[in-house]
Amino acid sequence: MTGETQDITSAEAWKERAASHAAAFDNIGQNYDEAFPHKEGQIETVQRLAAHLPKGAHVLDLGCGTGIPTSRQLVDAGFRVTGTDISPAMVDLARRNVPEGEFHVADIVDLKAEQEYDAVVAFFALLMLPRARIPEVLRSIHRALVPGGWFCLSMVEADIDDEPIPFLGNLVHVSGYLRDELRAVVEDAGFSVEHQNAFSYAPASSQAYPEVQLFLTCRRID
Repeated sequence: MTGETQDITSAEAWKERAASHAAAFDNIGQNYDEAFPHKEGQIETVQRLAAHLPKGAHVLDLGCGTGIPTSRQLVDAGFRVTGTDISPAMVDLARRNVPEGEFHVADIVDLKAEQEYDAVVAFFALLMLPRARIPEVLRSIHRALVPGGWFCLSMVEADIDDEPIPFLGNLVHVSGYLRDELRAVVEDAGFSVEHQNAFSYAPASSQAYPEVQLFLTCRRID
């Protein structure tokens, strides 16, 4: 699949891109959960993660969206949750839906934490990046985890790089990998893939397309 990619070679260009994506998800808001009401893959992956974490573990939810279901599920399991999203509207929804969590507006590429989190989850957050920046963000996630920490992610299976697509009435740029390539990219960033699963998914909206969702549960290798 081909399309017009965005310029990511300068800080100003990236700032414009980030603002565009933030505005898109501000517009989408609560409609996201309405279009994707069934999130069995996320729920199952978080259940698996929770079994590995110590009581009171600190978990970072990157691209937290509305906080449903992941941040809510993590808080209900007794974990301390910090969530970030590029969209102020999404962060406001997350604060309302999961008042026990701590949520901030932030770009995923700006993660600077070091050995701060017992686990990081990034469900459908990395797909909003061009492939050129995904390894960089994976390395930042690796640094943010305590030794032996856990990392869960999901992406849509697709052989595309920074492809502009219409999504719930907005234009966004997305990337994807075929499953073996995704696994290799994650392993190259210093993770072991402990579990991998795939789900066929049909959104409850004509403004989003059927897709295959890939879920990986990984562990930081030191």
